[in-house]
Amino acid sequence: MKRLKGKRNTKVKVSILRRNVAGLIDFTITRDVIPTWSIDVAYMPKPTVGYIKLSKFSATTYSEFEKALNQLKSQGMKKLILDLRGNSGGYLDAAIKLADEFLPDKKLIVYTEGQRHPRENAYATEKGMFENGALAILIDEGSASASEILAGAIQDNDRGTIIGRRSFGKGLVQEQLDLSDGSAVRLTIARYHTPTGRCIQKPYKDGLEQYYNESYQRYLDGEMTNADSVNSTNRSNIKHQKAKRCMAVAVLCPMYMFRSKKNDRNSYYSALMNKGLIYQFAFDYTDRNRSELTKYKSFEVFDRNFRISPAIYSQFESFAVKKGVKKTSVAKNDTDEKIKNLLKSLISRNLFDDKGFYPIYLKTDPTFLKALEVLK
Repeated sequence: MKRLKGKRNTKVKVSILRRNVAGLIDFTITRDVIPTWSIDVAYMPKPTVGYIKLSKFSATTYSEFEKALNQLKSQGMKKLILDLRGNSGGYLDAAIKLADEFLPDKKLIVYTEGQRHPRENAYATEKGMFENGALAILIDEGSASASEILAGAIQDNDRGTIIGRRSFGKGLVQEQLDLSDGSAVRLTIARYHTPTGRCIQKPYKDGLEQYYNESYQRYLDGEMTNADSVNSTNRSNIKHQKAKRCMAVAVLCPMYMFRSKKNDRNSYYSALMNKGLIYQFAFDYTDRNRSELTKYKSFEVFDRNFRISPAIYSQFESFAVKKGVKKTSVAKNDTDEKIKNLLKSLISRNLFDDKGFYPIYLKTDPTFLKALEVLK
């Protein structure tokens, strides 16, 4: 790699070695600002149902969401699945603006309050692009902060159905104090509360380490696989209001709780995931067969006609054995199908980006499938 003449750090020349191509291929890379988008994909899984995967709340989230929603509505969308799983939050303003699009005028979205910080309320306005259509929001233990504010506003106003697993529990308001030497101090001054008064922030009373390990502890307690394994502390925090919503202090508890099947976490599948072998094989397969895969001119054509055949799956199992992972008798047929679906979705992502990944991957996602059922 060498830097070209001209404006400093503007362009670089790199040489790439590509499979099945003789010699090096030269490319000139022009440095630029790399945009980070909030919406991974927006598409119609059913004729009247739209799906939007929102990965973060950033400065561009609202404009992206507005564009995606209008696009889906133009395709006949009447119901919406908003996926906030793994979304750790971001801009508060973006969360409030999105909630406003679902809620009628003057509905409380969120409020902040602290020991020395008076209560401040955020309300919905008259505008709203999707105030009447059926709505389902997907959350899990990776949904935090702005995700919990949005989901909490929808849940407490009985505007939609929350599906998935309990959220992370992060809702602190910090004020930055700039110092003369250029450094700064961030002081926690208040906490976020949902419209019914639930504090989103889970407590620090057991120490910082326990705070961050709480989500992992849920796995150890069996909460992720067994409906009756919510520990006693969490049980004491769970209440049911008249609308029969599951309400939990410090975290959001979905109306429909989803746990992994035990066989999804068997040693064979876990070893494949931990070593990244499914992803690695999918990447290598795409690279080796790219010329053949180019016959699929669109994602729709690929999805209809490409299958993980027994021959391809046999190649994958042999690849896994070479990497030190041998199939065990514990692995069930539905685990094989789950692996095949993930392989196909990853190969599709290599060809068509995220718009080729989610429509395939979600076909075996029980939380997503439950949302489709609820929206019927």
